[in-house]
Amino acid sequence: MNILVVRTDKLGDFITALPTMYVLKHHNPKNRIIACVAPMNKTLAQTCDFIDEVIVDSGQSISSLASELRALKIDASITLFSNTRIALAQFLARIPIRIAPATKIAQIFYTHRVKQRRSEVKMAEFEYNLELTKTLFGDINLVYKKPLLEFEDAKNIYKVFCINNEIEKDVIAFHVGFGGSSDANWNLNEYEELIHSVLIENKYQVVLTFGPDEKELYEEMQGRFMAYNVVFYFSQDSITYFAKLISNFKLFVSTSTGTYHLASLVGTPTMTFFGDTLFASSKRWKAVGDEKFQEHFMIPLSKDARDKMFKDVKKKLAAI
Repeated sequence: MNILVVRTDKLGDFITALPTMYVLKHHNPKNRIIACVAPMNKTLAQTCDFIDEVIVDSGQSISSLASELRALKIDASITLFSNTRIALAQFLARIPIRIAPATKIAQIFYTHRVKQRRSEVKMAEFEYNLELTKTLFGDINLVYKKPLLEFEDAKNIYKVFCINNEIEKDVIAFHVGFGGSSDANWNLNEYEELIHSVLIENKYQVVLTFGPDEKELYEEMQGRFMAYNVVFYFSQDSITYFAKLISNFKLFVSTSTGTYHLASLVGTPTMTFFGDTLFASSKRWKAVGDEKFQEHFMIPLSKDARDKMFKDVKKKLAAI
């Protein structure tokens, strides 16, 4: 069976779709899994051995996208997050079985509309995605391997990175940027204090990571830590390269954004900060990796509670 799985939004959202593709492939190895993704997620999707083909939704016309889908002779599609454009393209492609959550006007274009009420957050985003596969295969096993993504050359890439940056200790990485669905984070002064709590112990190498659109932040943090032994990684490489690199880190510290999901995907322990709302919570956005390697903090709205949590986080970092 040729099965299309659609998730065309940001990095973290796309990663929540990967367990779904894995279980569909392992339900029957003869299933051909076709991922429809945003341009930024193409290379990462292509590294997954449980994805057979990748199609990119790059904003082409609905008719062009429909033609591409029709040529793939798709038997069934599962759209994990829908919009009218992607729904109409599948309808025009004449995909016989089209499954999606029963939300928005777009649901009229699907043959199977599944009521999930994700706003109630009865499970995590990736778990809601997995549940949709039961509409296609009632007996499907939803268990997937952890870490879900591994690379044979990851250790060599890390070795070169360490040589180039004169790193001789295990790495604790901080990603101080802010994006995705996250609506809470520490400010830069607070991050500076947290980073110093690791530096003062002198047990680990601190690496600060930055996305390609965070140049100003990169320069700001360089100024703050100019006199310290801190490595700055400004990403100009592919997401896949970054995934290979961080898979070797001791700990990845960040807000709840795409890089957090990427770290967990490749098995790296995470310390992550979430907003104190159900929508932004760790209950909804816990990562796809092993939960025992995930440490979550819901940053409170009140100043006193926030200050107390900050001290707890600082203490935990110093004790690692």
